[in-house]
Parts: sequence; structure tokens; C-alpha cells
Amino acid sequence: MRHNKKFNHLSRTASHRAAMLSNMAVSLIMHKRITTTVAKAKALKKYVEPLITKSKNDTTNSRRVVFSYLKDKFAVTELFKEISVKVADRPGGYTRIIKTGFRKDDAAPMCFIELVDYDENMAKTQKKTRTRRSRKSAAAATEAPAEAVATEAPAVEAAAEETAE
Repeated sequence: MRHNKKFNHLSRTASHRAAMLSNMAVSLIMHKRITTTVAKAKALKKYVEPLITKSKNDTTNSRRVVFSYLKDKFAVTELFKEISVKVADRPGGYTRIIKTGFRKDDAAPMCFIELVDYDENMAKTQKKTRTRRSRKSAAAATEAPAEAVATEAPAVEAAAEETAE
């Protein structure tokens, strides 16, 4: 019976899978966004999100536990110094998977996996509010500033004459 054996093996042995996920996690931490297949991205998401959660608690033990998974001291330093500070108030969901289409040679579904707080394009996007105006009010709005400029010009000239005298 295969109870509780439902994670994706990715057609690899256990050691190959562990090494691949470790390398992909290091790449994601160092580059903030990587391109991979959807199946690997989903497996990586389950692998790296607990590590990011563990990095919120900066203790020697948590650093050692994360290092046992990543095996790269520069990635561990990056994770604990920069990423953990940025995601400190986020209660999970540190990565985002964006599907990009299919790979040309074998038609494998491809995607980006990225750290959520490091995507400037998504962070800056705001809803643009468009107001709808009738034609009549738009015409009146363009006439009003023209009249204001016309009334200001004689006042500016009068002030200039007073300073000249």
C-alpha cells in the first residue's frame, strides 16, 4: 500500500532528487527568480518554503538545519540576512509560480518560480482608476482654466508695472 507517499518523485532517485532540489533552492535564493518546469517548481515550492520560514528565527540551530538542506554557506547567509528580513511579516506563501508556456523541443510546461517580495513589477502594480466624464463637462473643464489664465495675466502685468514705478 502506498499510503502517505504522494509527493512527486520527478523520475529520479532519492539522492538525485535531493541534490537537484537543493541546487534549485540555492539558485532561487541567490537569483530571486528561476525558470524551470512546472513539476519541478511545485516540488521546489514545498522544499524551500519551510526553509524560509525557519530563517525567520535566526539562531545557530536554525542556520545549521537550513545549511543541512542547502549545503551552500553564501545562500544561507543571503537567506538569513536579506530574505528573512523582507518576509518577516508574511505568514507563508513566499514563492509564486507563473506559467510561461511550453518548451519548444519536448513541450514540457515551463514556468517562473520567484520570491514574492522581490518582484518589483508585481509590487508596483496598482489599479488605475479611470473616471468617466461626459462630453459637456469635459468641454467646460477646458474652458475654465483658459479663463483663469486670462484673468491672471492682467494681474501679473499690473504687479509688474507697480514694481517698475
